[in-house]
Amino acid sequence: MDKRRMVLGVGVIVVVLALGASLGYAQATRTWVSGVGDDANPCSRTAPCKTFAGAISKTLAGGVINVLDPGGFGALTITKALTIDGSGTYGGVLVSGTSGIVVSAGSSDDVVLRGLSFEGVGTGVNGILFNSGASLTVENCTINNFDTATSVGIAFQPTTPATLFVRDTIIRDMGWGGILVKPANSTTTKASIDRVRIETGVFGVRAEAFASIAINDSTVTGNVNHGFIATSSTNPAEINAERCVVTGNTGNGVTVTGSVATVRLSNNIITDNGTGLSVGAGGTIISFGNNVIEGNTTDGSPTSVHSRR
Repeated sequence: MDKRRMVLGVGVIVVVLALGASLGYAQATRTWVSGVGDDANPCSRTAPCKTFAGAISKTLAGGVINVLDPGGFGALTITKALTIDGSGTYGGVLVSGTSGIVVSAGSSDDVVLRGLSFEGVGTGVNGILFNSGASLTVENCTINNFDTATSVGIAFQPTTPATLFVRDTIIRDMGWGGILVKPANSTTTKASIDRVRIETGVFGVRAEAFASIAINDSTVTGNVNHGFIATSSTNPAEINAERCVVTGNTGNGVTVTGSVATVRLSNNIITDNGTGLSVGAGGTIISFGNNVIEGNTTDGSPTSVHSRR
């Protein structure tokens, strides 16, 4: 009897250990997707998955989904720290009637999207919608043709404190705008935008209450209403722009509206817009005296000129 119990106990231990090993290896720090993959695969380099949605459940928090070869990998909701890297190949997100990637992660989770092409085929809602997480980094991406009335290339609307970083990215043909920073809480939300081209929407970059945006070395062109707009009458909203070209916007190159909205300008070229600088409802545009503001239908003027210290 004792011998049988011992054998049974050993058998149970072996089964438990085997299950533990199986569960432990169910997720990997690096997974792969391929245009010819299968979501039934383990998402390894030699047996990749077909979609981002198939790969995320097999990727550890803080891990990386890599794009192995060109393909369209579908919409995705991200709920944990994650990097999706399509560098060196074509990683496509083709959607209709929904957002390309939605980030609803934890308050300490960082999300990185790199080397991806988002295509909304005219009916996509947003290229990227950020609801929660610690930060979102968008690098070397193209966001195109999300053309509903409320569509935005990057809609950054965090419910918890978060930071946005956008670098070396193109956003075009948006139904509403390029980059919207509109915190859904009462904590100042910061965004840093570098070397970005935004064209043919209603606005290029928009800051609302509690948003602070720094934009550098970027071009905003061909928008219907505004290149840059900061708007708020309740809590501060600001855009700080340096070395940017704001041109060919039918309405205003730079707009500020509301008593606590501020735009600061240094070393920018603002030309060929309907109105270069437009100030409304007590807003503030501060120029550091080194901008080119000319060649607009109406150039407008800053509310004050400061010298750089």
